[in-house]
Amino acid sequence: MPALGGIFLRSYENTLVRQTEAELNAQGAALAAATAALWPGAPPPSALPEPDPEDPAYYRPEKPSIDLSAARILPERPSPKPTGAPEPGAVAAAARLDHIFADTTRSTLAAIVLTDAHGRVVRGLGTGGDLSALPEVRDALSGRSETVLRRIGQYRPRYVWEWLSRASAVRLHHARPVTVGGRTVGVLLLSRSPRGLFKGLHEDRGKLLVGAGVIVLVLFGLAGLVSRGVTRPIEQLSAATRAMAQGRGEPPETPTTAAVEIQALYDDFRAMAAAIDKRSRYLRDFAAALSHEFKTPLAGVRGAIELLQDHYPTMSQAERERFLANIAADNARLSALVGRLLELARADMATPEAGVAAAPAAAARSVAAALSGPDLAVALDL
Repeated sequence: MPALGGIFLRSYENTLVRQTEAELNAQGAALAAATAALWPGAPPPSALPEPDPEDPAYYRPEKPSIDLSAARILPERPSPKPTGAPEPGAVAAAARLDHIFADTTRSTLAAIVLTDAHGRVVRGLGTGGDLSALPEVRDALSGRSETVLRRIGQYRPRYVWEWLSRASAVRLHHARPVTVGGRTVGVLLLSRSPRGLFKGLHEDRGKLLVGAGVIVLVLFGLAGLVSRGVTRPIEQLSAATRAMAQGRGEPPETPTTAAVEIQALYDDFRAMAAAIDKRSRYLRDFAAALSHEFKTPLAGVRGAIELLQDHYPTMSQAERERFLANIAADNARLSALVGRLLELARADMATPEAGVAAAPAAAARSVAAALSGPDLAVALDL
């Protein structure tokens, strides 16, 4: 979350900078048009060709281009170097436009500088100096508008957390050519600090609080849905598993509010519990039958041994041999039972993947045929 918050602040700050750039572009376009119209020697509006709004080239929107994460921040704008006298036409235009520039500055807080065709300042900070060495001014003198970021000299933070803002110590400088009759006669240089990050957050605090509230409500809603559809059903299934492991409890019913995957898990759990219960009953029945099968020959062996121990001297040879034969028969029966148990265990553990399992249908038919007779019919349900 802190990382996402940092990304949000960076994106929001970049949006504020681009918003300031768009405002400077709009102000520069309007002031450049007014300057060109009032420039000495400019043709009257009636002499200009009527523009065609249907022409695809009529609209030329200027999109913001500044990106705080990639834009180079230039040093503070240097003081203009003293130079020769500016062009008289530029001086006259500055006199005509001075009140317009002043009113614009009061409303927009943008500093406005006007130069002649050689970059000499005729109005604004540094009047009489030369700004032609600045890259943005050079681009404007060549007929291209340019916006750059420059550091603010002697800047002092006003907020505790202002060091987090990359745009707090920079100023946007927008240079726009003034064109009269297809010739660049001057440059308008507008500069303004972007809206501060924390000031912008303060101004938009209502929207941000509403957005944060909506996010919190959505998170609570998602948490409730997850708890109702996933967490609680899994906890119930876990409790039922522990209870059944202790020999008590029944498989729980599938909750209707659970997620589809959780409902499938409940169904599989009940199927597994039913299979385990069936297997347990089979083992109990098998153990009871096996106990009975072992008890009979063991009882015979014990009885024969006791008789031999008690009456061996008085028994005839035939009686001794008969009891010994009974012991041998019971022993053979026990051996056969043990062998069958081993075969049953191997058959129970056999799987097709191991290569030892076989289809029981043929063997079952052979057994049924062997056991069937005139008085006994064996039916198979395969």
